Amino acid sequence: MAGFYGRYNLRVDDKGRVIIPAQFRDIVKNNYGNKLFITCAVSDECLHVFPDREWENMMEKVKGLPKAKESVKYFMRRVVGSAQECETDKQGRVLIPPVLREETGIVQNGEIVMVGIVDRIEIWEKKKWETIFKPNKVDVKQYSDELSDFGL
Repeated sequence: MAGFYGRYNLRVDDKGRVIIPAQFRDIVKNNYGNKLFITCAVSDECLHVFPDREWENMMEKVKGLPKAKESVKYFMRRVVGSAQECETDKQGRVLIPPVLREETGIVQNGEIVMVGIVDRIEIWEKKKWETIFKPNKVDVKQYSDELSDFGL
């Protein structure tokens, strides 16, 4: 199955909607359906967009987690508790719910970056993306070493 990849600079419209790039829409349509789930990321100030099947797979994993663990509670509250089900409209747009825009600093008529991350899509407020993405902001040598341990 095809995965999400690529990066797009986009703008949120005055109603809080954003166009899902055609490449991403095609992957969703051809491999999943039309339903998407938008939620907060666990540890980054961005949103994650999951196709319905990927969301269901994650929910199955969540069911088996120990509910008393603080990390699981945090995950449940942050990710599951903030999730919103949505669909693209005829123009390929999706509404980013106001509470999720507020959580991540995404504003109406503002710039965002949409990034394909294999099984999901990330949506970043553009200035936040620029602060985390630049190679001079991270320890590239350490990351390269760690990734080589994974065969990447």
